[in-house]
Order: sequence, then structure tokens, then C-alpha cells
Amino acid sequence: MTVTKAVAEPLQRTASRTAIGFVLGLIALTGGLVVSVLFGSGEHLSVGDAWTSLWASADQLASSTGLTRANDIVFSQRIPRTVLGLLVGLALGAAGALVQGHTRNPLADPGMLGVNGGASLGVVVGVFAFGVASPWAYMWFGMAGALIAAAAVFAFAVGGGAGSPLTLILSGAGMSAFLVAVTSAIVLSDVRSLDAWRYWNVGATGGRDWDVVGAAAPFIVVGLVVAFAGGYFLNILALGDSVAKSLGSRVGWIRFSGVAAVAVLAGAATAACGPIAFLGLVVPHVARVFTGPDYRLMVPFSAVLGACLLLYCDVIGRVLGSPGEISVAVVLAAVGAPVFIAIIRRKKLVTL
Repeated sequence: MTVTKAVAEPLQRTASRTAIGFVLGLIALTGGLVVSVLFGSGEHLSVGDAWTSLWASADQLASSTGLTRANDIVFSQRIPRTVLGLLVGLALGAAGALVQGHTRNPLADPGMLGVNGGASLGVVVGVFAFGVASPWAYMWFGMAGALIAAAAVFAFAVGGGAGSPLTLILSGAGMSAFLVAVTSAIVLSDVRSLDAWRYWNVGATGGRDWDVVGAAAPFIVVGLVVAFAGGYFLNILALGDSVAKSLGSRVGWIRFSGVAAVAVLAGAATAACGPIAFLGLVVPHVARVFTGPDYRLMVPFSAVLGACLLLYCDVIGRVLGSPGEISVAVVLAAVGAPVFIAIIRRKKLVTL
């Protein structure tokens, strides 16, 4: 076997595996969007009823109580929830791949940069100091807290070592501990803040309307564009900071743009739905099986898998908890825990 053939065959196998993975991922994502619209807690719709309600005229709705009911469920409940689940899954999946690439830590997730702690504190401060009481208001205060926390983590990391992977991890751990302490101090001293924090901290897509979707969507779209564009630079950073600098790359700016993308993506997702664990941690490892170590492919594939996982877990929570529902964060934790154990037991999967 020639050297050229020995190199070409593994590359061809990886390309084929990646193509198959993307096709299967898009099919699964389409299925997740459909079942998310059809299935709910206590009331399911047939494909025919859902489709008819989407295109029903005003006269048809006026003449049919059942059609009016289906139209209300689809447009005011299921579609906003499905779109939010899609956006949040895309955001957390891409953010997970980015944070693992920038920290070179296969067990890292977006919360490691203080995003979850910052969003929690932002929501609590909004309730405690400004009396906010709606998911839409929680979204803005949570987003502000996440961005401020991530900016502080990056500033401390730069001051301690030019934003290296180690200083990012250490700065994020210290900031997260501080934010949790401040949040706990506020909620333990104010009942209203505690009640609001418990409602938001569950981690769910239910109870959010188009206002929350509209507030989160611009941040997530911008963050995804930056994340997808940053895959090329993550491949360079994977060679090591010294090698990347020798190739003319501006490591500080690359690291800053990556942390900013993680903060925007995870911050908007967390602010909109509350903390959702495991998704950003598990999804990049599954994506790596199909794409290999190429972040140009891994980041978008992680986003697709993240959306699939969140949508299906949300539907499972609705069906199993009927006539109530189990929050998507609880279902994801139940699914993610065994997957996490499998990851740390397989050395091949945790190699970056």
C-alpha cells in the first residue's frame, strides 16, 4: 500500500461517516420538530389535525370548535415551544463544542465559564432589586448576568496568562463559586426572589411565549455565525498556542471571540429556559465520532445533535409526566448521566 493510499482511505472513511451523520442528524431534527408540535402534556394532535389547523381560514375556525382548539394549541403553545427548543438546542450544542475546544478539556461545558451562575444571579437581582415577574424580563436580566460573568472570567484569564486553557478553567471555577454564593445569599434572605429563582432554575421550555423566543433568537443567530466561523481557528489552536502563534494567528483575539460566542449562545439559552445541564457536555463527544477532530464540522454537527436531543427529551418529559410534565432539564439529566459515565470510561472518546 502506498503512502498516498494509506492517507487517503482514512480521510475518505471520515468524509463518508460525516456525510451520513449529517443526513441522519437532519432527518432526526425534522422528526423532532414534528413530534414536538404533535405531542403535549395531556393532549396530542394527529398529523391531519395539526396540518389542517395550520392552514384553516377564519370561516373554518368559526365553524369548528375542535379546529379552533387545535389551532390555538399549535400556534400559541406548541410552535413557540418548539422554536425555542430548536434555538436553545442549537446554541448549547455549539457552545459545548466551542468551550471544549478552547479549554482543551473534554469534560468541560458552557457553565464552566460562569455563564449559568451569571444568568442565575442576573435573574435574582432582577427580581430582588427591580421586581421583574415575567419570563421575558427574566430573559434580559439573565442574559446580562451571563455576559458580565463571562467577560469577567475572560478578563481574569487574560490577566493570569493570556487566556490560556488552564487560566480559563480556573477563572471560570472561581467565578462560578462566587456567583453561586451571592445568589444563595439573596434568595435565602428574600422569599419572592427564592420563588422566582426556583421557577426559572428548573430548566424548561414550557411557559415561554413568542416574546422570549424573539428576545433570544437574535443573540443565538449571531452566536451561531461566530461559532461556525471559529471552527477553522479552533483547528489551529488544537496544535497548541505556541504553534498557533508561530503560524501568525492572534491567539488572544481567537480566544476572545470564542469565549464571546460561548457567552452569547449559552447565556441566551440559559436566560430563556434556565440552566440545562449535560447537553453541552455530551453532544460534542457524539459529534466527534462522526466528524473526527475537525472543528469546522464538529461545531455545526454538535449544534444539530443538541437541537435533536433537547426536542426529543422535551417531548419525553411531556408524555411521561402527563397530565403534567417533567422539565426537559430533568429528562436530560437522566439521559445524560449514563452517557457521561460511558464517556469517561472510554478513553478514545475523551481525546481531543
